Amino acid sequence: MKTILITGSTDGIGKLTALKLAKEGHEIYLHGRSEDKLNAVIGELKEASNNKNIKGFIADFSDLNAVRQMAKQINKDVYKLDILINNAGIYKTATNKTKDGLDIRMAVNYLAPFILTENIISVLEKGSEPRIVNLSSAAQSSVQKGVLSGDATVNASESYAQSKLALTMWSFSFAKQHPNITTIAVNPGSLLNTKMANEAYGQHWSPAEKGVDILYDLAVSERHKSQSGTYFDNDRGSYNNAHPDAYAEDKVKLLVTLTEEITSQ
Repeated sequence: MKTILITGSTDGIGKLTALKLAKEGHEIYLHGRSEDKLNAVIGELKEASNNKNIKGFIADFSDLNAVRQMAKQINKDVYKLDILINNAGIYKTATNKTKDGLDIRMAVNYLAPFILTENIISVLEKGSEPRIVNLSSAAQSSVQKGVLSGDATVNASESYAQSKLALTMWSFSFAKQHPNITTIAVNPGSLLNTKMANEAYGQHWSPAEKGVDILYDLAVSERHKSQSGTYFDNDRGSYNNAHPDAYAEDKVKLLVTLTEEITSQ
């Protein structure tokens, strides 16, 4: 039995992946922004999976202080984590900035998982053969310093693509820093039938289950445990190359340095 945390798991592929893992009897921690919705989903999944070992954490990932609080709570309440799936993400939003003036997609899709993961490393290191699965995207675009820091504004698709490349670049860097934690970035599939894709594009190409199956597989299947520091492209169904910037060591190093500066404020 594994102890698993999935962020952004009150709907979409996060929720469906949690259900699939819960049915196998794993201990599951969900995460959502709304306490009511989180509690409702915990109840629903307990019933559907016949698994009582489902709990949750509340944090609005556009508020980086809330993410830090969640990390503190995890350090206090969770002895060890075997698997962390950084799934929480946004595309279409009513506002483009967080209350702290950051680009909202950069904050939720990259800075929040960065802060969460970096602050719970000791809990992950207690896990058995720990793994981190970071949700990237086929959309990846070179990260601009101003977008990262919230000083520049770009359109939604561009800020989304930059946030997903940032997550992938940091994923590769984290894998090198922590060789005992298998860390994999994944494009779960383009335009899956989820709320996010339908809101953003008004259409979908593939069922949500395509994304669920790969997240499940990357989290628990033996065949992925030696693939740390790589990118799985589920549109192709194989490991593939991410954006060239993810392999440019100077760019990755600069990104991580800037990210540490931004998140330490």
